[in-house]
Amino acid sequence: MTARIYQRPKNAMQSGKALLDQWILEFAPAEARRPDPLMGWAGSADTQVQVTLKFSSQADAEAYADKHGITATIHATPPRRLKLQTYADNFR
Repeated sequence: MTARIYQRPKNAMQSGKALLDQWILEFAPAEARRPDPLMGWAGSADTQVQVTLKFSSQADAEAYADKHGITATIHATPPRRLKLQTYADNFR
């Protein structure tokens, strides 16, 4: 069973920073999705993909993965770059 651990990204459409300190563990799909013959919707019998676990720190997520024998890859959060400019810069 493989999973990935990452920090929740900031929503680009909102300025708030709530829940950005959460770390998420998501399981990788074990089988490919295939279309349903009757309806045509994509789906699979793998229910682990629907599970997302939330942790307060990266260490907690890693400890959970180690305890349950899950091989997890950690995706580091890129640093945020602030572009500081004034309103007058729009008219230069």
